[in-house]
Amino acid sequence: MKLTFLGTGAMVPTKDRNVQSIYLEYNGEGILIDCGEGTQRQMNIAGINRLKVKKILITHWHGDHVAGLIGLIQTLGNTEEPGTVQLYGPKGTKTYLNHLLNSCSFDLRLHIEVKEITPKGDEPLTFYENSRYRLQAANLKHSILCLGYAFVEKDQRKISMAKAKKLGLKEGPLIGKLQRGEAVLLKQKRITADMVSSIKKGKKLSIVLDTEPCTGMHNIARDADLFIAEATYESSLDEKAEQYKHLTAQVTAQVASQENVKKLILTHFSQRYKTIEEIAADAKKVFPQTTCAYDFMQVKL
Repeated sequence: MKLTFLGTGAMVPTKDRNVQSIYLEYNGEGILIDCGEGTQRQMNIAGINRLKVKKILITHWHGDHVAGLIGLIQTLGNTEEPGTVQLYGPKGTKTYLNHLLNSCSFDLRLHIEVKEITPKGDEPLTFYENSRYRLQAANLKHSILCLGYAFVEKDQRKISMAKAKKLGLKEGPLIGKLQRGEAVLLKQKRITADMVSSIKKGKKLSIVLDTEPCTGMHNIARDADLFIAEATYESSLDEKAEQYKHLTAQVTAQVASQENVKKLILTHFSQRYKTIEEIAADAKKVFPQTTCAYDFMQVKL
């Protein structure tokens, strides 16, 4: 699992920080979280193949989070055999996307599967799942409908072929059954999966970009190995954060501390900050395992 921060600023880009977008690559599949203006160029600089993007998760439909989407859609469709991209977002996503696609003229060759996510209350909703991971979303509280996301890797059973061979097992259907956690019989001897394997616990990544403090934020962050969250202001500007429905660094750090988060990375910084030393110091008072993101920062999980 590898993350690249393509933009770490808030509404207004600066010479050092583009607006929001995060690229997650897992086993060769690309998942893009938001797509602010200039995201394609940021991907070029980071050396990311845009054709790997198979899923796009939209947190909300403010321009600084989606203005780069129309260009990306056009580029992804500009191949000999355009594929399919799954696009997820809050209620209203289909309408917003339709408006976006009609805002300029081009041949829409990319197939886009759009799904609106409507979690009930504050509890996270699993909206996608395969054999390796699940994607969850929770309602946040911003000036418009907004979602927080979690990528939850499933636990994986790892077979020790050295242990298996000692018991007379070879590669084949019996190993496949053990891999699935089933017991097998070999020469009338019962062999359980635990005798030849161990469980590798899956990682959890949680992402909260625009919100005021809310229960949904706590729920989506809980037990995350890595929590990526906005810290638009440091705590002396808590009134401004409340006015614009954003978070201060210290509030975000408190959530990380309360919800058993292992590591916190802050992003979405106001253009007022020429450096983020104030924000980093503000958060570390509460949660020392805090890092501030910068454009093109890469993290392996």
